[in-house]
Amino acid sequence: MKAHVTKKTLSEGLGLLERVVPSRSSNPLLTSLKVEASEAGLTLSGTNLEIDLSCFVPAEVQEPKDFVVPAHLFAQIVRNLGGELVELELVGQELAVRSGGSDFKLQTGDTEAYPPLSFPSNADLSLNAEELARALGSVRYAASNEAFQAVFRGIKLEHHADTGSARVVASDGYRVAIRDFPVSGDGRNLIIPARSVDELIRVLKDGEVRFTYGEGMLSVTTDRVRMNLKLLDGDFPDYERVIPKDIKLQVTLPATALKEAVNRVAVLADKNANNRVEFLVSEGQLRLAAEGDYGRAQDTLTVTQGGVEPAMSLAFNARHVLDALGPIEGEAELLFSGSTSPAIFRASGGGGYMAVMVTLRV
Repeated sequence: MKAHVTKKTLSEGLGLLERVVPSRSSNPLLTSLKVEASEAGLTLSGTNLEIDLSCFVPAEVQEPKDFVVPAHLFAQIVRNLGGELVELELVGQELAVRSGGSDFKLQTGDTEAYPPLSFPSNADLSLNAEELARALGSVRYAASNEAFQAVFRGIKLEHHADTGSARVVASDGYRVAIRDFPVSGDGRNLIIPARSVDELIRVLKDGEVRFTYGEGMLSVTTDRVRMNLKLLDGDFPDYERVIPKDIKLQVTLPATALKEAVNRVAVLADKNANNRVEFLVSEGQLRLAAEGDYGRAQDTLTVTQGGVEPAMSLAFNARHVLDALGPIEGEAELLFSGSTSPAIFRASGGGGYMAVMVTLRV
């Protein structure tokens, strides 16, 4: 087998596999990737038993033959090559990797012993890849990183055929992030592990992405990449009940201005008291205040104020506020129902994104 491929395309494919294939494992084969050669190019495949990933790399191939190589070592070699065109040649149990004046020889593994990876050829649902990536990226910050929090470590994907939309939801018990986006067709509700979502976002570009549903598994296919994602089992909490309905005070202001002001005062926020920043709304102004062991900070912003309450004082975790504002561009709308009730942060004029946060005690 001999193949010629550009360093750029091969590096991009290996970069995706590197994030999935473990660098260490009790089963050494899981640290390798399988390369299936055809006349059209090379298909790179790997797994960590939670995610199976296959990526196609266009190449000129003569006498196609499959082989298995150490994933991270192979990627490191390709990344450090000096030339722009890479030559791969399989001779016996050795893979020669050449470019410019460099010549590496890598020992290959047993292709028969490598775990078989299969990807479905049919699709149950098609979605806009860019919309899905934007939605998942908007809510990812709210998913929990704590192992004991079970389904909170995942992102729920809901399909609402009656409204022609889908919704992604993430929560760590202290905040909820929601984004709605349009879809056509009827899909299943499921919970994808947040770490798997990170890899999914990386492979989603423009065009279409196709879903195939399996038992405890979601298969995702794009023009270049195929993935099998193991799903989380369990019931996602009823997040709808924490969304406040009785809004008493509404504030609108540029999202960027609020981010910058929160960043400024948070420098002195007490890190042992949930990075507490106080919000005081009164007479068309929002005053932000923080206090810690080294001093106090205050910042005042002019806002558009509405609602039945003339003034209100609340407190939030500064980090949570900045996370919630991240996906908002233009004007931000803050909806308050009380100093001890959850608050809503969203884009003024809609857009489908909403963050719900619990308040800290004033």
